[in-house]
Amino acid sequence: MKLVRYVFVGGAAAAVDIGFFTIAVKTLHYDWFFVAILSFVLATAINYLLSVRYVFESGVRFKWGVELSLVFLVSGVGLLANQTVLWFFIEAEKFDEVFAKMMATSTVFLWNYTARSRFIFRVLR
Repeated sequence: MKLVRYVFVGGAAAAVDIGFFTIAVKTLHYDWFFVAILSFVLATAINYLLSVRYVFESGVRFKWGVELSLVFLVSGVGLLANQTVLWFFIEAEKFDEVFAKMMATSTVFLWNYTARSRFIFRVLR
């Protein structure tokens, strides 16, 4: 059940991430590299807010400030993976940016859930 809830939370954050990225890159013609960082940070914030409401029990293992710092540390690793996958598909393989973003987002999804549930939060029952 917890993974199902996280799929919905992650899906909402992914929709924001991919949607913002698509509009900025395809419509406004901004560079994918910097837009990907901004959309990832925005999605991370949304994911955190929804996760502590619907998936994880906040404040159990760590105080709020430490918990939030750990979330962004875990997400920093995810951002590095995100940017690497994007670079590979966009620059090396010449795939469409939005396709690359979907691949990167799905790659990082499992990392985020596993790291958050094992190291940061206690999962709601």
